[in-house]
Amino acid sequence: MDVVDDHFCLISSDMGKPTRNNPQTPGFRNFELRTQPTQNPFGSQLAERRNTVPLAEIEIPTTEITDLFEDFVRDVSFPCVGAKSALNKGQMHFVVADDIRSAWDDLRIWPKIVSLANSYRNDPVLFQTLVVIFRNHETLSERRFERAVWDRLQSLSDKDEWLGQSVDPRISSDPEDPHFAVSFGGEAFFVVGLHPNASRPARRFSYPTMVFNLHDQFETLRSEGRYDPLRDTILRRDKALAGTANPMLAQHGDASAARQYSGRRVEDGWVCPFNRKSNAA
Repeated sequence: MDVVDDHFCLISSDMGKPTRNNPQTPGFRNFELRTQPTQNPFGSQLAERRNTVPLAEIEIPTTEITDLFEDFVRDVSFPCVGAKSALNKGQMHFVVADDIRSAWDDLRIWPKIVSLANSYRNDPVLFQTLVVIFRNHETLSERRFERAVWDRLQSLSDKDEWLGQSVDPRISSDPEDPHFAVSFGGEAFFVVGLHPNASRPARRFSYPTMVFNLHDQFETLRSEGRYDPLRDTILRRDKALAGTANPMLAQHGDASAARQYSGRRVEDGWVCPFNRKSNAA
């Protein structure tokens, strides 16, 4: 695996016109996930999904909240040109949930992530991303937001594991490993957190948000020779916006990307509160 860093979300030099409702955009198929019966640790709601889990199409609601995020990405100063490309190609998909501190919507979020993983695996069209926005935007400190991000990822990962999904064998689920990533539906993801109290302006959005980016897209970009120059462009844009370089960025192999997920500048000795019991198959 190669580096996936802070704002290097979904990079492309091919920027088109906004096509949020473009019918030519590759659609997300319906999938059926079969799991083996076992003791249900997540309650009756998940028990109903025990043997057959329908993976609904990614929803793309036209709401004030998602419009606000699209405007945030379209802003000329926003540094991630990859996110701009995903939006312009109609491949930025949304889920609007309730509260990032609550597991209430996890059983709705998880199928959307796995649908993206399955759809991409069957038809690997680049520059796709899933944006989960939490409408309860009570102000959280950077530490409290960080805790909420890892609580959601732990909960979603527990469900992924219980429902029989293996970890993407190309990555490690150990957050201390430089090759760490979260895995859903057998595909690795890099997660970007945004919220109103973020210290970096590129992470400062009006609502708590988690953006799920597929790792394999970065590998494809590197194989095409586009990764490094575009990464450098994004870092320059981010520095111009913030006035300083992001101290949390590191080349792959130097440090775990887990340190970048929440956007907080973590201290030396920080321990990631994530534990996936099963690692790569």
